[in-house]
Amino acid sequence: MKIKMNNRDHWEPVMESRFLEIDETDQLLQNNEGDHNDVDPVSYEEAWKTIGYGKFHVLLLALCGWAVSSDAIEVLSVSFMLPSAQCDLHLSSTDKGWLNSIIFVGMMVGGYFWGSLADRVGRRAVLMGSLTVNGLGGLVSSTSQVFWLFLIMRFISGIGVGGSIPVIFSYYTEFLPKFRRGTMISALATFWMMGNIIASGLAWLVIPHPELGYYSSGFKYNSWRIFIAICTFPSLSSAFLFMFMPESPKFFLTKHDEARALDSLRTVHRMNHGNKAFLIKRLILTTEREEVESEDKRNLRCMENMKSIVHQTQKLFGRSLRRTTIIMLIINFTLSFGYYGLWMWFPEIFSRVEKYGGSPCSHAEVNTTGTNTTTGCNPIPENWVFFEGFMTALSNLPGNLFTIVMMDRIGRKPLLAISMVISGGTVFLLPVVKTKLQNLLISCMFGAVTTVGWNAIDVLQAELFPTAVRSTAFGVQSGIGRIAAILGNMVFGSLVDIHCAIPMIMVASLLCLGGLSAIRLPNTTGKDIH
Repeated sequence: MKIKMNNRDHWEPVMESRFLEIDETDQLLQNNEGDHNDVDPVSYEEAWKTIGYGKFHVLLLALCGWAVSSDAIEVLSVSFMLPSAQCDLHLSSTDKGWLNSIIFVGMMVGGYFWGSLADRVGRRAVLMGSLTVNGLGGLVSSTSQVFWLFLIMRFISGIGVGGSIPVIFSYYTEFLPKFRRGTMISALATFWMMGNIIASGLAWLVIPHPELGYYSSGFKYNSWRIFIAICTFPSLSSAFLFMFMPESPKFFLTKHDEARALDSLRTVHRMNHGNKAFLIKRLILTTEREEVESEDKRNLRCMENMKSIVHQTQKLFGRSLRRTTIIMLIINFTLSFGYYGLWMWFPEIFSRVEKYGGSPCSHAEVNTTGTNTTTGCNPIPENWVFFEGFMTALSNLPGNLFTIVMMDRIGRKPLLAISMVISGGTVFLLPVVKTKLQNLLISCMFGAVTTVGWNAIDVLQAELFPTAVRSTAFGVQSGIGRIAAILGNMVFGSLVDIHCAIPMIMVASLLCLGGLSAIRLPNTTGKDIH
């Protein structure tokens, strides 16, 4: 403790332990300029009141949103190309099942690996790496002439997708003032819908044109391959543009690098306010300081990446975070199982109603989307397939608009709980509808309501976990979601031909369970992130 004299000739203590440590070089420079330790430090959240919200945040939303769209495009593109690729790659029903699931396997691996790495080396570097892996994997897959190579490349692409999804939300959140956090994270989540619309629109524009491409006796690059190649542009361009963005200042603070944290904040301030003076001289991480210091000491003792990953994950199940982590795992599992397990089977449901009429559960026959290639091969799907995909993509729009407006008014937890229960109720209606139009309306309702749940859970995941483990938490939660998506597709495919009401009731029940579990989460609306 040191003592300084104030202007009234009174002695008052000033605790140096409030300040983040600075290196010796910076200390010498500061001694030459004056004792900057006498300047009151500003907390990270208070700093954003000075910096405000401006041009930088608009640019940040656009770039992070473009990256989110690239992930959606990569995930959804496979469903549009499968009917056309069936002939070229000689796909059986089992092969199609693997292609539907393999990207989720890659995302499960990538979410855990990239998320933990981002807590060690930084958000921006990991984003550039994961987006590049995503794009290159997809680009190489478009040239694949055999099934096994195409499958491997889609797995690699999935590893990239699984990394960018959790890290992009951590990166974006750490640049936001708390008074705008809920609304702007909801706005970022809407870009998944944009990716959905872009993917369905591109498929509609490109795939039905067999005259496009290059054909020879040993190599074929036709319309569906061109579609896959075009779908890699968003991820590769996002990786390039992140080169010009600053690293998260909050990440630097967790590493005791106050100077670089101030540099990042200074960059944001310059873009928001031009040449206006940047008055923040010292920066602290408020009540999280001691926890971060001990975390840094433990990280310095970790000599291998795997030890650090295990350590980060163990912390999620420590006394302070165990309950939140388990509840969020339940919610992620039930929402992913229900959403992906049903969403990818909507074309099958529509096909049965189109062919036979009545309820999709009135006819117990082998599913039409997995017909054996020996029965004939139609390389160009009907236009209604693309129309259905486009309309279900558009159905996300009202849900996204609703969450942007209401996220900070109603709160994250109520929106998540209500949306999951209502979406479960819509699934109960599917076995009893009678016409194709009714099926389309129910599927659009399901898409709109579940979008509210996805947006709410994105915000909660960003706010419930401390900075030091936030990306790891995103990775773990995303990993359990990918497992659920794989299981959802397998279970639905196994049970749909026994009677399609069985998997639908299962999906509906799990969605309701997840919604009720959300009630036990803490409220984060309007509170500081740790």
